[in-house]
Amino acid sequence: MPSGLAALLDDVAGIAKLAAASVDDVGAAAGRAGTKAAGLVIDDTAVTPKYVTGLKPERELPIIWRIAKGSIFNKLVILVPVAMLLSAFLPWALTPILMLGGTYLCFEGAEKVYEALFGEDHKIENAAAAQNSKELEDQKVKSAVRTDMILSAEIVAISLGEITDQSLVTQAITLVAVSIAITGGVYGAVGLLVKLDDIGLHLAKDEGALAGFGRGLVKVMPTVLKVIGVVGTAAMLWVGGGIIVHGLESFGLETIPHIVHSATHVVEESAGGLIGWAAEAGLFGVVGIIVGAVVVAAHHLWVKARGGH
Repeated sequence: MPSGLAALLDDVAGIAKLAAASVDDVGAAAGRAGTKAAGLVIDDTAVTPKYVTGLKPERELPIIWRIAKGSIFNKLVILVPVAMLLSAFLPWALTPILMLGGTYLCFEGAEKVYEALFGEDHKIENAAAAQNSKELEDQKVKSAVRTDMILSAEIVAISLGEITDQSLVTQAITLVAVSIAITGGVYGAVGLLVKLDDIGLHLAKDEGALAGFGRGLVKVMPTVLKVIGVVGTAAMLWVGGGIIVHGLESFGLETIPHIVHSATHVVEESAGGLIGWAAEAGLFGVVGIIVGAVVVAAHHLWVKARGGH
């Protein structure tokens, strides 16, 4: 009996060790995947606040909550199962899908640069009506969830690309963990961002240092949102360009990857690892803006050919 109990305890200890190892594997994989998708997270955070512009302040957080629920549905119900099916049955398709998504990111980033340089600011029409229009609110949520679907697909694909060496169970758990963490982080940050000006207005009503801080917060928030938008655009080009470079390398097309890696190595040797990383990110961004510019030009020509503006 004691020996049976000892064997049972040994089995329990073995299972506990295995579970702990699995948790460690998931944690490490989630960390790698989340870090790789960081550029998209920044862009997602930068894009979302525009969907509550022009609406009543008390409707901002409910709308963000609705978008967040749509985002988690996108990831957990649609994208993660599709990713697992790809991993199980069509693993070779991951790189082309990633490159296609990377090209789209380059297009989005280049389009934003084009609009900043040559386009006009998009202004919300009939803002007063928008404040009381449930139909327009629903339209904004649907538009945001559609945009989130694209960004979430890239996040899931990039995350999966980082953990293909893991078991299918670990991959699935990791993708769920990354999806929940990123959704919570993005929309928590967005909720804070869109309410900071209200917080500033509230503090400005007090006296003393808090009032000055509140007024400063109100003044600085438009600039903060613009900076986040710029960083988001740069992140799209950096991530998209990096995906394309790594994809070319995996297909044996070494010219562009060799140029990037050689230049990065030279910078690292002379200026250190951090500057080398920044140089590599910059080169990925250059690739991203070139690819994006080509796609933007092709898109504009296609729209004109169809009689668009």
